[in-house]
Amino acid sequence: MADTGPAPVRLLLAGVDGEASELVGARASGFPLDLVIVETAQPVENSILDGAAAAVVQVTEGDELSIARFKNLAAGPVPLIAAAFEPSLAFVRSLVRAGAHDVVPLPLDLAELETALDPIRRMVTSRGPRPRAGHQKIVAVIKSEGGVGATSLLGQLATRFAAAESKAGREACLIDLDVQFGDVAIQLGLQPKLTFGDLLQAGKRLDGEILKSVAITHSSGLHVIPAPREIMPLESLNSDQVISILDLATAEFGTVFIDLPANWTNWSLSLLARADLVLMVTELRVPSLHRARRQLDLLASQDLHNLDVRIILNRAETGFFKTLGPADAERVLMKPVSFMVSNDHATMSQAIDRGVPLAEIKKKCPLIKDFEAMDRGVAAALGLER
Repeated sequence: MADTGPAPVRLLLAGVDGEASELVGARASGFPLDLVIVETAQPVENSILDGAAAAVVQVTEGDELSIARFKNLAAGPVPLIAAAFEPSLAFVRSLVRAGAHDVVPLPLDLAELETALDPIRRMVTSRGPRPRAGHQKIVAVIKSEGGVGATSLLGQLATRFAAAESKAGREACLIDLDVQFGDVAIQLGLQPKLTFGDLLQAGKRLDGEILKSVAITHSSGLHVIPAPREIMPLESLNSDQVISILDLATAEFGTVFIDLPANWTNWSLSLLARADLVLMVTELRVPSLHRARRQLDLLASQDLHNLDVRIILNRAETGFFKTLGPADAERVLMKPVSFMVSNDHATMSQAIDRGVPLAEIKKKCPLIKDFEAMDRGVAAALGLER
């Protein structure tokens, strides 16, 4: 273990139960442990974490004061791990959404604490004393079903977004997490030597330098971490792995787009809980809209109803012969439609086949205007000034 210096991990616990007493004065993942006894609902000043490399904060499920305290501490610069007795899956995801790097069960176990702290140790050692960038944002792209053009849309949007961010002195990254059928890199005309699979193989060696070596840079300035070359079972990944990689990516690049697989897993839901913005791609067809509605119902059932989800209607038809309109979509989805993308199959197909931005196929067309509107909308939703 790398020695991170004297900065401790502060344990804010209501008491010392069971084997947790053995942690007092011990070290975990290279950090000395520092215990502070405080009731879970008792207000504390953020200064209680001064000088700490990270903190483990006990939270009580169903206690609004306890949860509010955690959210307040999570807004500060010190990475937090939540600790709770027998937390439900919905509670775990709400804590991750509130800013927890991980959630560990109580009473604390040293081995579990080591696992939870290890990504933070790697982050600290790779970044040194640098503060977290204020513009770190996560944009997750989900789809009502396979085949709605979400990956093609994301590739074109992310390259345009990255080019604009570069002019503002910022960076952007796209991680293709469709580990079975992802092909963002191919659609962007890239020929990567390394992929997301190499990040998984790095294991505990993973740090910012390895992450940057895997990312391939598009001419727009977008950094792309491609999907693995070989099809991977979705269940072969776990939340700890992908969250650790996502944390590193936001630390290195700022805004990170993630393309999630069509099929849901525990790790993809956990990632979604961390998103600052979710783009739901669907089509203006009855089956596609109803499948999108089912996706939104799933998010609500997993206590993710507070996510900022923006609806994108892809391949939208205009004119007298269309059978459905945006109002029909809003009635089914019970959410407003944020963006519409024109159905210009020929132009989009040429851009994908040649691996180039749309503007290289047609400088002026409805598609270009649609992507310009999406880029402005996403930047505004993330609070990014350009």
